[in-house]
Amino acid sequence: MNYIGIDIGSTAAKVVVRGEKELAFTMPTGWSSKETALTIRENLKKDGINMEEGQAKVVATGYGRIAVDYADYVITEITCHARGGRELGSDHCAVIDVGGQDTKVILIENGMVQDFLMNDKCSAGTGKFLEIMANRLGVTLQELFDMAAAGNTLSISSLCTVFAESEVINYIGEGRKREDIAAGVVDSVAAKVAQLAMRKNLPDHIILTGGLSSSEYFTKILSEKIGQKVCPTEQGRYAGALGAALLAKEKTKTDKRR
Repeated sequence: MNYIGIDIGSTAAKVVVRGEKELAFTMPTGWSSKETALTIRENLKKDGINMEEGQAKVVATGYGRIAVDYADYVITEITCHARGGRELGSDHCAVIDVGGQDTKVILIENGMVQDFLMNDKCSAGTGKFLEIMANRLGVTLQELFDMAAAGNTLSISSLCTVFAESEVINYIGEGRKREDIAAGVVDSVAAKVAQLAMRKNLPDHIILTGGLSSSEYFTKILSEKIGQKVCPTEQGRYAGALGAALLAKEKTKTDKRR
């Protein structure tokens, strides 16, 4: 049996398979979650995973979860990210997930969700804002971090992505150094994520998941803002999909016992 977790986010879809096969892959969500779900199914077939013969169980989560019409279960992002975060972190930790269009803070106690917070979708404290600013500066996301590490932080105060982008455009027009603008962009996002996280009593163990989860520079800045160490996670991009795959296995076992 293969247990498949599919996390279709606003900008990227992540897939994790556990069981007879072990694999993980990601792809752009594109304009249609429905088409993305069909492409994922075709890719899984190419990898030798046949869902037609009852040899797989699928859990769908994320922004486009309802588009996965072949899913056996549809489970919320918070539940799946918490299960994946527990696997990547511990039974007692905080999971900070910086996604494409939202940021989540999930508190886990004794392996269960104790509390959570999500930001507003219009907030500039997301990974999408970093991508937009990297494109505006003509660099990759990693190059943005490298530049930021060499720059002096410029203030970017707007909470809205549109107005924050206007601030950056003004700095570009003034001829400010790209390194300084990059430092301001990263500092701005880290500050907004930290403000959200600090609305809760955070435990000692904090992990970062999502597209920025492997960035040591971003976790360093975020740690400084929060005043506690935030640990990067190498596979944190797949936290939601990993949690979905693990829940597929657990729910299948539960259903069999009934």
